[in-house]
Order: sequence, then C-alpha cells, then structure tokens
Amino acid sequence: MTEYTPKERLYRALRKQQVDRMPAVCFTQTATVEQMEACGAYWPEAHADATKMATLAEAGHTVIGFEAVRVPFDITAEAELFGCEIKAGDLKQQPSVIKHVVKNLEDLDKIKDYNLKEGRVGLVLEAVKILSEKYGKELPVIGSMIGPFSLAQHINGDAWFGNLFTGEDVVPALLDFCADFNVKYAKAMVENGADTIAIIDPTASYELIGGEFYEKYALPYQKKIIDAMKELDVATVLHICGNTTNGLGIMDKTGVNGISVDQRVDIKTATGNVENAIIIGNLDPVAVLWNGTPETVEEASKKVLDAGVGLLTAGCGIVSMTPTANLRKMVECAINHKY
Repeated sequence: MTEYTPKERLYRALRKQQVDRMPAVCFTQTATVEQMEACGAYWPEAHADATKMATLAEAGHTVIGFEAVRVPFDITAEAELFGCEIKAGDLKQQPSVIKHVVKNLEDLDKIKDYNLKEGRVGLVLEAVKILSEKYGKELPVIGSMIGPFSLAQHINGDAWFGNLFTGEDVVPALLDFCADFNVKYAKAMVENGADTIAIIDPTASYELIGGEFYEKYALPYQKKIIDAMKELDVATVLHICGNTTNGLGIMDKTGVNGISVDQRVDIKTATGNVENAIIIGNLDPVAVLWNGTPETVEEASKKVLDAGVGLLTAGCGIVSMTPTANLRKMVECAINHKY
C-alpha cells in the first residue's frame, strides 16, 4: 500500500478513503507544561503572541509526536474580539470568559463592526500562517475555533439558556451573527494555510439542550461553517463535550467529516449512530492521560481501537499537566494501528 505523508494521510482518513495506517493527531487543546518547558513558549504569554503560539503548537509535533500542528489553546479569543472580558489564565489554566456584552438586539448591533486582523483572533491567524509556512507541505495545519452556539452563550452570558426557552428575538439573531463570523474566521484560517478546521462547541451538548433544541439552535449554524469549508475542500471536525451518544445522529446531519466524542461515549455505540462522519476520540484526559501511566494509556487505547474508533486521540482538551510519556504512548498506539 502507498505510504502517505501526514498531510495526505489525514486528508484521506477524514474522507473515509483508504490509508496505510491511522494518523496520530489531536483536534482539541494540545499544550502541556512539559512542552512549554521544552520549547520555551509558556502560557499565558503564548495565548497573546503569534510567534510563541506557533512555537508551542509546534511542540505538539516535535515533543509529543502529533502528526499535525494546531492552534489556538483556548476558546475565548472570539468572545474577546466582541468585547467580552477575559480572565487571562496562568501557566496551567486556560483563559475564561467572565463578562458578557449582549443582552438584546440593540447590544448586538454594537458589535457587528469587527476586524479579523485585530485582537487575539488576528494573532491566531498569524500563528496559522507561521505554522503553514514551516510545515504546511508535510503536516496538516489545524485551525480551531469555538462553535456558534457556545460563542453566542459567551456573548449573551447567563441569560442564554433562559432566552432559548422563552424564544427571545436575540437568540436567532445572535446565532446568525456568530455563524457568519465563524464562516469568515474559518475562511481566513484557510487563506493563512489551515487545511482542517476544528469546531469546539461545548455548550451545544446533547446533555445540556437535548435533541430538539440541538436541531433548532445548533445544527443549522454549525452546518453553515461546514458547508463553507466543503466548498474549499477543507475537512471539518466537530467536538462537543458530554455524553452525546443519543445526539450523534443529529450531529451527523451537519455533514461534518469527523465527530470528536468524550470519554463518556461508548465508541462502538457511537460508530453505529452515524452514517457519514468518522468517530474520533476518546481517551479520558484526566483518569487516563493525566493520571495514568504509559501502560494504562496503552490498555485504554487498545479498547478504543478495538471498538472501531476512526481516529484515536484525547476525549477532550489535554490537561496542561499531562505527562509527555503518556501522550507519546497514545501517539504510538495510533501510528501502529492499521485499519
């Protein structure tokens, strides 16, 4: 069988084409303190400096062995662009949104004039370009962003779920705004060299909103991004936290290439619940990858691989204190697996 470059291998795997073996990649947060120490680029500075961001993303490849490079390491840059207040985080903790900006349609009108070259969104685009120029011919370059449902929640704040249930006018208007932003941001990532887009939409979890609300308030807006990327022949991966087992069939309707599931999802059941997407995951980032050993990682990997996972990787963002040895073992298990 033909031996592919990592870029070719992931391209084919996400489209269910024949490959020589499984790619070793991660679509969720990849950075760890040990990687920071190895490359000299640390949180929180690496969130707000394009060169440091790219350097730390590169460490996922050079230190861990991931066959891709991915930025950024958090899901708050988008909300910050629109004026939300952000808690910066520290060496071990990612930034978080602590203040929101849109309560009604009038507030929404105030944030519609934005520039993708500004703020940390602009820095992410710069980091994508740096990584693409260095690795783009050989490695996949993964651009990640928060999904439209979760971005809307970041912008609207604690009122978001109540507004969903009461059918406030701000809900569809804000979702349209966020999805349109996501499409523009994804296209800008591609223009800067990204060939794969990861959509992280944690609060759109089936556990939180159920199937009916997901189909109404998440699916159409995620699909806008995915459709736009299909036109550019760019693969997409959708990650949603929680036990999404019963919602996978609806998520599959987005047309996404891969669905990333967390550790609470049974892989064998998941693969039976989708027709189009491949299932990605789902080693426990805490019990297995952070607190486990290379031996327990290998054992857990075997179970997931035997269950038929499409791509072996973490079930959610990698914990910053995760040992390099454990991540390297996960990479090794993926590389050694032939479909």
